[in-house]
Amino acid sequence: MKLVSWNVNGLRACIKKGFMEKFEQIGADVFCLQEIKMERSQSEADFTGYHEYWRSARMYFACRK
Repeated sequence: MKLVSWNVNGLRACIKKGFMEKFEQIGADVFCLQEIKMERSQSEADFTGYHEYWRSARMYFACRK
């Protein structure tokens, strides 16, 4: 099993620089991307063959009453 963890520091910019070609070349079983700085609806990237789990960076606060 091949696992890749990559801090892309902005997926839109990374895609413009050839990320999808590199993604295909690496051919990992599991791909974890950090710092994507976007939501799924903002991307037209095709990750066919992979289950996708997107978690956009947002601020959440929980306060006790």
